[in-house]
Amino acid sequence: MTLTPPRSINALWIRDGVGARSLTPLSLIFGAVAALRNRAYDQGLLRSHPLGLPTVSIGNLSVGGTGKTPMAAWIAQRLLARGIRPAILLRGYGGDEPMVHKCLTPEAIVVADPDRVRGAITARARGAQALVLDDAFQHRRARRDLDIVLLAADQRGSSRLLPAGPFREPPSALRRARALVITRKRASLAEAEVVAARWSAENPAATVVIAALTPGELVRVGGDERCALAVLRGRSVLAISAIGVPADFEGQLAALGATIQSAAFVDHHAFSPADVSKVVMRAAATDLAVCTLKDAVKLGGLWPRQGPTLWYLSQAVTVERGAGELTDLLARSVPDSR
Repeated sequence: MTLTPPRSINALWIRDGVGARSLTPLSLIFGAVAALRNRAYDQGLLRSHPLGLPTVSIGNLSVGGTGKTPMAAWIAQRLLARGIRPAILLRGYGGDEPMVHKCLTPEAIVVADPDRVRGAITARARGAQALVLDDAFQHRRARRDLDIVLLAADQRGSSRLLPAGPFREPPSALRRARALVITRKRASLAEAEVVAARWSAENPAATVVIAALTPGELVRVGGDERCALAVLRGRSVLAISAIGVPADFEGQLAALGATIQSAAFVDHHAFSPADVSKVVMRAAATDLAVCTLKDAVKLGGLWPRQGPTLWYLSQAVTVERGAGELTDLLARSVPDSR
């Protein structure tokens, strides 16, 4: 299987060498356009539209890999626990994210629409009492009561703007956020603390949170069977993923004792029957085939019944620092409706 574009690009950004630096002129243009757009919103030349309900935005500065989907689900679940029915609004790009949210938070309303203002109208008509915007930090047309920005402690290399680096906006954009959540998958808590100190310097007034995205258990795709993670130790595992940073997923499996064979595809890849046939053949030569939930929702209907068992690795969000502050901030931004 050939290297996927995301892996090649990520490697370029991590090395931050001549190849990445050669794209700097394009990054300067990208940054100038982003700055003009933000200035237009700041000065009221472009309008932000109220969505008619308390609104929380989950976003990031970089492209993929920060854990927006599980964090958006965590926020939605906190609201449900308070008796507030949320709607999760997202672009729906690739078709997998709406299915993932329906799996993670079945009680929530899920609306896929690239126009968040229009999506909010749909959500209100379906009975939503609050809105959670997945990946909306740069979607300033939609007004929000709370901006939460995720930053990955695992991210290494360049902080350049696209396309020379992975960043959509410069670090100064963090001044718009009220909470910074440092997520970690492979990084240690101590490493995450260092990253937190670095980014909080950009916005000292923001609430700073550290959240671990940790493996939960193996769940059989298309069934109810579950296995403890100990089954991975010493096993040969085909790691199937079509996500922003495949190395994070593969690193989690390796840390659990598995020997990894990578089957990484471009982010949001639409698996074809031919793709599945090739992956099934490779899976047959390993002990276990494991994918992400994001991929399980797409592969489930294509995976042959007679093929090797396909599992997905569930993920749990554990807020390790700032849980109380984040909960208080959420309560002030989305007050009880009763």
